Amino acid sequence: MHKNPIQIKSLTHTLKVAIPVLVLLSSCQPASTPIPTSVATIGVIPTFVIPTATAAAPAEKKLTVCLAQEPASLYPYASPVQSAWSVLEAVYDGPIDTVKFTPTPVILKKLPSVADGDAVIETVTPVEGDPVLTTSNEVKALTKGVTVYPTGCHSAECTVTWDGLTELKMDRLTATYQLKDGLTWSDGTPLKAEDSVYSYQLAADTSTPVDHYVTDRTATYEAVDASTVKWTGIPGYLDALYQQNFFLPLPKHAWENIKPADLLTAPESSEKPMGWGPYVISEWIKGDHITLKKNPKYFRASEGLPKFDTLTYKFLGTQADNNLAALQKGDCDLVDPSAGLEAMLEQVLDAQKAGKIKAFVGQGPEWEQIVFNIVPASYADGISIATGDRADFFGDVRTRKAFAYCFNRDKAVNKQLLEQSIIPDGFMPPDSPLAAKDLTHYPYDSDAGSKLLDEVGWKDDDSNPSTPRVAYSIPGVPDGTKLSVNYLVTNAYLRQEIVKVLAESASACGIQINVKTVSPEEMYATAPNGELFGRKFDLAQIAWQAGQRLPCDLFTTSQIPTAANQWMGINLGGYSNTTFDTNCQMARSTGTDQAEIQSAVAAVQKQFSDDLPAIPLYFHLKIAAARPDFCGLDMDVSSRSALYGIESFDYGQTCPR
Repeated sequence: MHKNPIQIKSLTHTLKVAIPVLVLLSSCQPASTPIPTSVATIGVIPTFVIPTATAAAPAEKKLTVCLAQEPASLYPYASPVQSAWSVLEAVYDGPIDTVKFTPTPVILKKLPSVADGDAVIETVTPVEGDPVLTTSNEVKALTKGVTVYPTGCHSAECTVTWDGLTELKMDRLTATYQLKDGLTWSDGTPLKAEDSVYSYQLAADTSTPVDHYVTDRTATYEAVDASTVKWTGIPGYLDALYQQNFFLPLPKHAWENIKPADLLTAPESSEKPMGWGPYVISEWIKGDHITLKKNPKYFRASEGLPKFDTLTYKFLGTQADNNLAALQKGDCDLVDPSAGLEAMLEQVLDAQKAGKIKAFVGQGPEWEQIVFNIVPASYADGISIATGDRADFFGDVRTRKAFAYCFNRDKAVNKQLLEQSIIPDGFMPPDSPLAAKDLTHYPYDSDAGSKLLDEVGWKDDDSNPSTPRVAYSIPGVPDGTKLSVNYLVTNAYLRQEIVKVLAESASACGIQINVKTVSPEEMYATAPNGELFGRKFDLAQIAWQAGQRLPCDLFTTSQIPTAANQWMGINLGGYSNTTFDTNCQMARSTGTDQAEIQSAVAAVQKQFSDDLPAIPLYFHLKIAAARPDFCGLDMDVSSRSALYGIESFDYGQTCPR
């Protein structure tokens, strides 16, 4: 840690003191002690203590952050909850922060890129048995019958199914990362490339409960020298997020004698993990708080960071009102987003307006959507109403667009979220650099919706728009079928309030919405019995996350859950379009032709808004709140935690005015 130097001005005093050299004491002495009159006695010259200005020790500067939930563990690979990352941001700075959906190096000199040459796409010749990435994004050993993208191929039109004999050429990506100079662990040990390799080995270990998506797609991860790491992917894996395939360093010198499985519970890793960040864990009083102290070895100490000597995390529980009250009482300086303050949105905004707190509101990256079940699972052998198949309500895109026009999303969402979340036209958050412009917009317009329904064949046969329309000459829909559909939704308060408004507005178009409320357990029950993943619903309101990666695979053909693929897929509505599939594949990969990739990024979003396999509703809110004079926090929903910049947090007079 580094303290801002405090300059103490010493006061120099020049004292001119006249001291008598003859001290006549005879008149003060008893008669029995005569002093010869001929000798003058020089008394002892008194010592004058010159007062000096003594600087008072500067008061310890403290920051208190209130969390809704106490972490179960602080080991990064123990599947930490969000509140754990709020703490770990103080222990590990980076290694790569995500700012406005863009990766930003923290302890690396730069991020590798194909353009700069420290990331390279090379042609390789895999042989039988080598792991490769298939066209369905699965890691498989190369054997006869496996379908892959050969060199230079990014679409279904050029894929190759290996015959087991012909030489196969595929693309492989490598990326090189270099650590900044002077990095040390909090105990003073130099932080090295081998610490990142050690972390990769832990992440790849079968006893480590993490997502193995990247490790499974990694061919090698090796230390080139003390400060350089090289990542090599398996053939076919050209992921757009390759720049972030650097593994968070972990202290090999301190943990290497502990088995990977034991690190999940060992105190050294789960309670007081060693880091290189701005703070060091001092104590953890279970059920109450975690205290950290400024790290004197922090690599940014010379910049006067962090701003506080002591950092304390208090655990106040998940009641949002308790956290808000604690903030206003002064028991917290900051309440992090885990407190769920969005449930008290109105009170939070009122308190900010009154100058009692400062609120930080972000949108996303989770987005709420209404999924159309375009192709129910029962259509696998064709549509047969006689055998119980549902009418083909949504096969015609005009019907899906009519629903978008007839749902008053503005009223439904803004009434509850107080205009803090936009009504999106696509699936990317508004501040994402990947968000496409000029997408098809569907404002509330019951006239436009009714006109489209008329065109399809949904007729208002009783001149009463509040009763459901009836089908006439619609393929896959028996004549006389009412436009009455089930709307699957959980019992969450916000969703229930929103669907009330949507159902009411849809009735003005002659659409009858039958709200079917289920518990989250029922909603997300596994296939084939589950209504959602078994593709048995009509409409379903769900949330999904959009981040740095386009979530277009939600609507690709290969992601349709079916009996043939053991119901493994996330395209719940069965939408299928080969052009969309190709653009999604291109948009989620990397290559030398960045213009082509950017074109695919825009095209896949435009096609989504035109074909409308789902209606975007709103982006979920993330809210943090702080004392009114707080500064340094940026509510960046793309980051690992809202506290990613905790080293720069401050309050009081040192904040910008």
